[in-house]
Amino acid sequence: SGQLTQPAASADNSRWPAFGVLTTVQFMVILDTSIVGVALPSIQRGLGFSQSSLAWVINAYVIAFGGLLLLSGRLGDLIGRKRLFVAGLLAFTAASLLCGVAVSQGMLGAARFAQGIGGAMAASVALGISMMIFPEPREQAKALGIVGFVTAAGGTVGGVAGGLLIDAASWRWIFFVNVPVGIAAAVLAVR
Repeated sequence: SGQLTQPAASADNSRWPAFGVLTTVQFMVILDTSIVGVALPSIQRGLGFSQSSLAWVINAYVIAFGGLLLLSGRLGDLIGRKRLFVAGLLAFTAASLLCGVAVSQGMLGAARFAQGIGGAMAASVALGISMMIFPEPREQAKALGIVGFVTAAGGTVGGVAGGLLIDAASWRWIFFVNVPVGIAAAVLAVR
């Protein structure tokens, strides 16, 4: 059939680290939807947002992320899930850096939108890749449970992590923290 297969032992040894990369990225992408909420007052003071325009710091991300999930999933089918996952992860990471160095409201809003696009690209194919890694129904059920837990944890941990980062440094660090994690995950994903 022209498909390359790995010996069972080799495939078994590499799939858990691969799944770890996928779940780490899923955690980071979901965390980003909740961590920003804690930082909003600091962001408002830092960049001079009005109360009404401050909502766009969250909305820009959520609109791009939610609006592009289905399209990104289909794009992953067409160009390859791994390729789209790595591209999305790199886009998310670069946009996180831009969010952290933002000097204006417009720059932060545009970077948050780009972050949402990258997050949608990575998250849309992560579950599909997970199901390919674990072809057995029992393993798939276990993987789905782990992904569900990681997703819920990402949403929950955001508030605490955001508060700690703001107290220890500044609101910019809620974005900077994604950069080393994203780079490491991209390197591991390519491998």
